[in-house]
Amino acid sequence: MKPYSEACEKNREPILAVLREQFAATERVLEIASGTGQHAVYFARELPHLCWQTSDLAIHHAGIQAWLDKAQLDNVLPPLLLDVTAAHWPVSRFDGIFNANTVHIISWPEVEQLFTHIARIIEVGGKLCLYGPFNYQGRYTSESNARFDAWLKGRNKDSGIRDFEAIEALAARNRLVLLQDVALPANNRMLIWQMSDRPSGSTVACV
Repeated sequence: MKPYSEACEKNREPILAVLREQFAATERVLEIASGTGQHAVYFARELPHLCWQTSDLAIHHAGIQAWLDKAQLDNVLPPLLLDVTAAHWPVSRFDGIFNANTVHIISWPEVEQLFTHIARIIEVGGKLCLYGPFNYQGRYTSESNARFDAWLKGRNKDSGIRDFEAIEALAARNRLVLLQDVALPANNRMLIWQMSDRPSGSTVACV
């Protein structure tokens, strides 16, 4: 039986609207932490010009593959084994990277490792699209996010909603230049960076 996430069904259309614009000239996308595989199937079907590479920890591979087997799409690939704590990722270069709902689950040192890995594999000019909830200037953007953060920390003290400013500083140290910070439904955001060939100050257009 395929795994199922109701959240994936609810957020996929708003996310797709952003990806359709940001990945219009992109060819190869790595989805970090594909989860159930629902996003991969939906986005690969709607964006047929992309080669969509799924990935996750081994425990999720069977579920991802079940969605891929059902969809039978030519442009989505079986999951790779990716672990942010690994010294190296067994992947080639990509001109697009997408991740949803991971940085508030893993610890901050793991978030730092995640960005280090991304900087190693993304092409210059490639785009990173990061979806999830974020705090701004240390403040929650909604009561629901505050409750969610309390739940996260009650389950694992090292997790929690991250501050946008800390994430942006980390991205900048890894030569990622912020292009946009897009508001999406349910108090979520899509942060979009582009890989530079040298460290640079960031510019941002909020929409």
